[in-house]
Amino acid sequence: MQRRAGWLPPDQDDLESWLEGHRERVEAKGEQVALHPVLTEFQKLIDTDPVVRLYVTEMIAQVPRTKRYRRRHLHSVSQLVRLINEVLTMAPEFGENVVTIPLGAILDWATSTPAGLAAFRDPRINAMLKKILTAWCEFLSGPDSLYVLNDSPTGWKCAAAQRAVGIEQYEHDPHDEHWGFVSWNDFFTRRFTDGARPVASPEDDTVIVSACECTPHRISTDVQRQDRFWIKSRPYSLQDMLANDESVDQFVGGTVYQGFLSATNYHRWHSPVAGTIVRAFLKEGTYYSETDSQSYLAHVAARAIFLIECDDPVIGLLAFVPVGMVEVSSCNIHPNITPGYHVAKGEELGYFQFGGSTHCLVFRPGAVADFTLAAIPQPQNPRPPLVRVRSQLATATPVREAGKTGT
Repeated sequence: MQRRAGWLPPDQDDLESWLEGHRERVEAKGEQVALHPVLTEFQKLIDTDPVVRLYVTEMIAQVPRTKRYRRRHLHSVSQLVRLINEVLTMAPEFGENVVTIPLGAILDWATSTPAGLAAFRDPRINAMLKKILTAWCEFLSGPDSLYVLNDSPTGWKCAAAQRAVGIEQYEHDPHDEHWGFVSWNDFFTRRFTDGARPVASPEDDTVIVSACECTPHRISTDVQRQDRFWIKSRPYSLQDMLANDESVDQFVGGTVYQGFLSATNYHRWHSPVAGTIVRAFLKEGTYYSETDSQSYLAHVAARAIFLIECDDPVIGLLAFVPVGMVEVSSCNIHPNITPGYHVAKGEELGYFQFGGSTHCLVFRPGAVADFTLAAIPQPQNPRPPLVRVRSQLATATPVREAGKTGT
């Protein structure tokens, strides 16, 4: 699987080259550049809280000094703060080996050190990171972030970027300087043109469609109420994934389907079934805790949780969990998606603002007969095909067979 679901380049040298350039930009501006207020607050937290200072200092010091880490881009806490400060007025640029999460790139090595693993689970640091990401999101939602919508090699209007995105499939104004978008986030949350992603079998409630435009990651069966989701095999733990929701018992022994989104994908979510919204809520979580595991993130990262009572009685209650990752972690539920609202299959539920990383569908035992071939993960394929949003993902178990299982 591509590093961080394709959000960081697979080649370490490409990442290091970007980091070297970023560090040089910051150093060229010197110490006279004022810190953003949120970074001033972060610096104060580090200076006044000894445990936070220990974590942040040690996660830099603990990066190994072996050959792989020879090009060291982090040397001190003050340098770290200034590298992050520069990010808050940057919009993600396009590249053949895309680096679209600059903050994740800066913290890449530190997150996996012993101190980093502790730091990014610490509620004080996590709360501060949320403030930093909120400030950055405000910039990305404003017109100053549009500078990357140009036709330079790192701009999102260059020929390579247009091919990667497939811009002809999206609503845009080809004659406008910025394609008619008003901000980076407006471009990032672009919509498909009418008919670009039709709903599979709209009148057949037994057909389950893909909630996201994604690459299949994993299908797990006989999932347990509580499990050790942090161990190497990464089992799913329903109680943790669904934030202790009262529905958990209905899914014990069931199936979890997980797929991830990459930088150039469509980032809006659609209902996989026709049904009634039981609950839809946001769950705050971590932002940089052990970010290389998709399954782990489903339990601890910031996410949205939807419970939908499907019109098909065999499927019954279904859970949909879009999960944020590092700075791509802003989950937005549409205001009309409230308890009692009936959603049509394929109807839009919400979106990731600047990103999103992964999502899960959770089924009751015996609810799913089979998944389509396109939905089966291909871990050995470096470029596995996408599952298109609203295309067929799976089918419900026939009523006769469902009865045999006691569903």
